[in-house]
Amino acid sequence: MPAQTIAPRTSEASHAMSSTVEFLRNRKLMMFVLVGLATGVMLWLTGAEMALGVTAYLVLGIVIVITAIDMFKDLMRGHWGLDILAVIAMIATLAVQEYVAGLIIALMLTGGEALEDLAARRASRELDQLLNRAPAFAGRIHPVTGEVERIAIEEVKVGDELLVRSSEILPVDGVLLSDHATIDESSVTGEPIPVNYHAGDPLLSGTVNSTTSFTMRAQKVAADSNYASIVRLVEEAVDSRAPMVRLADRYAVPFTIVSLLIAGFAWFLSGDPVRFAEVLVVATPCPLLIATPVAFMGGMSSAAKLNVIIKDGGVLEVLARVRAVAFDKTGTLTEGKADVVEIHPAARTVDETLQLAAAAEQYSVHVFADPIVASARTQQLELPEVVTADEVATNGVLASLADGTSVRVGKPSFIEEVTGPIDRPVLSAGETAVYVSVGDELAGVIILSDPIREQSAETVSRLRRAGVAEIAMVTGDITSTAESVAHAVDIQTVHAETTPQTKVRIVQAMRPRPVLMVGDGINDAPVLAAADVGVAMAGRGATVASESAAAVITSNDIARVADVAYVSRRTVQIALQSIWMGIIISVGLMLVAAFGYLPAVVGALLQEIVDLVAILSALRALRAHRGARRESPARREVPVG
Repeated sequence: MPAQTIAPRTSEASHAMSSTVEFLRNRKLMMFVLVGLATGVMLWLTGAEMALGVTAYLVLGIVIVITAIDMFKDLMRGHWGLDILAVIAMIATLAVQEYVAGLIIALMLTGGEALEDLAARRASRELDQLLNRAPAFAGRIHPVTGEVERIAIEEVKVGDELLVRSSEILPVDGVLLSDHATIDESSVTGEPIPVNYHAGDPLLSGTVNSTTSFTMRAQKVAADSNYASIVRLVEEAVDSRAPMVRLADRYAVPFTIVSLLIAGFAWFLSGDPVRFAEVLVVATPCPLLIATPVAFMGGMSSAAKLNVIIKDGGVLEVLARVRAVAFDKTGTLTEGKADVVEIHPAARTVDETLQLAAAAEQYSVHVFADPIVASARTQQLELPEVVTADEVATNGVLASLADGTSVRVGKPSFIEEVTGPIDRPVLSAGETAVYVSVGDELAGVIILSDPIREQSAETVSRLRRAGVAEIAMVTGDITSTAESVAHAVDIQTVHAETTPQTKVRIVQAMRPRPVLMVGDGINDAPVLAAADVGVAMAGRGATVASESAAAVITSNDIARVADVAYVSRRTVQIALQSIWMGIIISVGLMLVAAFGYLPAVVGALLQEIVDLVAILSALRALRAHRGARRESPARREVPVG
């Protein structure tokens, strides 16, 4: 059996064992309280009241001091500590000698984080699977002997020839050397149908060989490859726990006040201080503390099933409230895979126009540069020698040829600086014009076709149905092209021929807020960072590590923008339902206890059940992606579980 198919399982088992050891090591206080509770129950059953009291004071005293210190640290960071109810409840149980109930509260308090961790592991299983299936080894073919040696993935170097066996994970990005291969890319791009490749085609790491063994040449080391970028995003997402509690923070103070009022009135009306303790026993706030992070981790995992990696759980809350959306055009609403379809000659011939443009565009990183250069090479045109070339941001390329001729390639306004006013061709939706000047003359106009993504119009429609009030296109492309694409996808507001600076100003001025910006993660980095939420379209791994975006779509499906908006709304809805359910049940139990019908020990046990119910409710967020699929039944769906 191929070594690489065994490695992830072995690694996963080892990881699970080490996680369990780490879990127990970090729960020393919980284990101490558990032993104290077991001892206390035995002493209670045997009637050893004095020993029971000493045990309770020792255990609860330590828990109260540690919890108080943690609460003080939270207050210094500006967060109200919900644990204050548990602390008051433990003090009250000591005062009225309800020792066993106090020990149960202590276990609930110290074990609450453990319950959250266990539930969060269940909620983040999709994220964990992405981490666990990362390739660990590669089969390198020795350049002299031809033997295949099993090496750690970190040892792969650019240029190495690698053997990938059937069902193995591709270790690094590379190019196919064998005649053909069939690759399952569903885990990376979301495409459910295996893709056929031929010799010379680029391959992505993290995808799976669905055919017989083939050879490939490494073009990137492991750390720079596609799947490593996804793993870094996932690790960042798994570690982002803190922002998730903000939703529960809003209910902390009101819940605390209501609980203390009910307990105080119960004591006042009954004249029995035991009532005060009995009420607070069932007022412990674990549902508020646990439900939100569990639901948000479930939502992040659900988004991952839709090939969307959300870096921060707090992003879900903002996405759920989005009221305005701005789209980039090229590579976002369109495929970003342009082809030269027509050339309109002016002062130069068709071939000369293409030669001049390709010579200058060799030095550009713009998405339209490659198809122009590729078209010239396909026609085997000899490119003139370029002495210098400078890319003028958002305008085009200015190049000087060996014979002293100045060539400009780019927007019409850039060309008109030297030629004066020029005629602009009428463009269809998805078409873009690149203008070429030589000296002070218009050499010609190159028409490229960049098809509109199949799901662009439907995505815009779904966002409107979800309550988004303002949708705009913000692009650096020329006005005629931008307006034709906007009309095709039903966007009325168009900001064309913008610079990165004006894009930022436009998005910052958009209303109502919050504003979502969707771009390709390259030229859109400033505006993605400026928006309330930035989502980067990563496609086949290009720009998957965009640090400016809050979420990254690793597939080529723009419909995932509407999907992740739905998942976010559903996740927040589930979190709120779980919080309110916990609050309502707790208040109900407090009222029962206030009238003396709920002994402290029974109440403490019932509160544990409330915690479990809140967790199970929050875990419903794991199924949020299913609702996104149902919302768009006409779309070709990827099986995501």
